[in-house]
Amino acid sequence: MVETIEWTAEGVVMIDQTRLPRETVFVTCRSYGEVADAIKTMIIRGAPAIGVAAAMGVAIGVERSDDDFELICSTLAATRPTAVNLFWGIERMRRLHATLAGQSREAITAALIAEAKRVKDEDVAICMAIGAHGADLVPDGKTVLTHCNAGALATAGYGTALGVIRAAVSAGKKIDVFADETRPFLQGARLTAWELQEDGIPTTLITDNMAGHFLKSGRIGCVVVGADRIAGNGDVANKIGTYSVAVLAKENGVPFYVAAPISTLDLTLTSGDQIPIEERSSKEVTEVYGVPVAPVGIAVQNPAFDVTPNRYVAGIITEKGVAYPPFTESLARLANS
Repeated sequence: MVETIEWTAEGVVMIDQTRLPRETVFVTCRSYGEVADAIKTMIIRGAPAIGVAAAMGVAIGVERSDDDFELICSTLAATRPTAVNLFWGIERMRRLHATLAGQSREAITAALIAEAKRVKDEDVAICMAIGAHGADLVPDGKTVLTHCNAGALATAGYGTALGVIRAAVSAGKKIDVFADETRPFLQGARLTAWELQEDGIPTTLITDNMAGHFLKSGRIGCVVVGADRIAGNGDVANKIGTYSVAVLAKENGVPFYVAAPISTLDLTLTSGDQIPIEERSSKEVTEVYGVPVAPVGIAVQNPAFDVTPNRYVAGIITEKGVAYPPFTESLARLANS
């Protein structure tokens, strides 16, 4: 399994996910500004992964620049608005930094670097726990449908939704996967299909508008996706197109599960209506690898995420267990356990 992100003596090293699957290229970020740019341009993406990147960005900022600590944090926080793990990672580093007041720069830097590494190591363990809790929910002998990429590439390793799939396969279940291509950035086609193929897990790539056809067919046993932010009532923000899949799954009696760490919960929000939705460049829609596919000057909207109302969600799989409706009570209980 490829290393998504790593702290090294040279800097924060991450695989360039914009280049996959055509080539495997690693980028070394030597400043917090470069980490911020990598997050913004989606060299690294996936809510848990950018939480790790943010923590490492804070650490390298303190280590290698004389900039104000709050400037470092605010620069990283300004990169992408929807994934709450970004802000969780920054806040974790901010809390630690506050406890180090009065210590030498060397001591502060060492503590922040150690914490950033800890965030990464914990994320891998969390994903494996999510997989263990979710594996039982995957029907044996059926197909699992997933949307976008919630695998090792979206985390520090193993994955959330793909962690559930990997754990089910490890448990001996005979399953295969349908991966939505996930327009317009094609995370399913480029990343999920590549990851699962590398693992030897039988995978079929479908276009996003084929999901309803296959959900109706009876072949799909469940849908498992990741999340970028989950409101206190269980409304889920995930990659654009997730809402459509959830509605189609409900219509056809297929359980729709969300796999995400506790750090993705935002219990300060009472509903998904309060989740900010990132709007990305129109070129992601009008061009494919720089080749125009739409009329020049056409109006475009390109929200990167949508919100799936909790009524479509059968369960939310976390490292502490599975939350079931009513989510207001179950998510709070898991978060505080």
